[in-house]
Amino acid sequence: MNVIGYGLCVIGAALGIAIAAQGVANSMARQPEVEGRLFTLFILASAFIEALCLIGFVVSIM
Repeated sequence: MNVIGYGLCVIGAALGIAIAAQGVANSMARQPEVEGRLFTLFILASAFIEALCLIGFVVSIM
């Protein structure tokens, strides 16, 4: 049962990062001059999403 919970957590994290990457790619295509700031925000968002995934992993183990 723990594996199913963690699997759902990973799927959610992957979808979150994919949606964030899509938004960043669209924004960079429209305004290339803000590429540096957008990339930094994308890395921060990805880190937060991965942190939530790790929290889900810990909770699924408990």
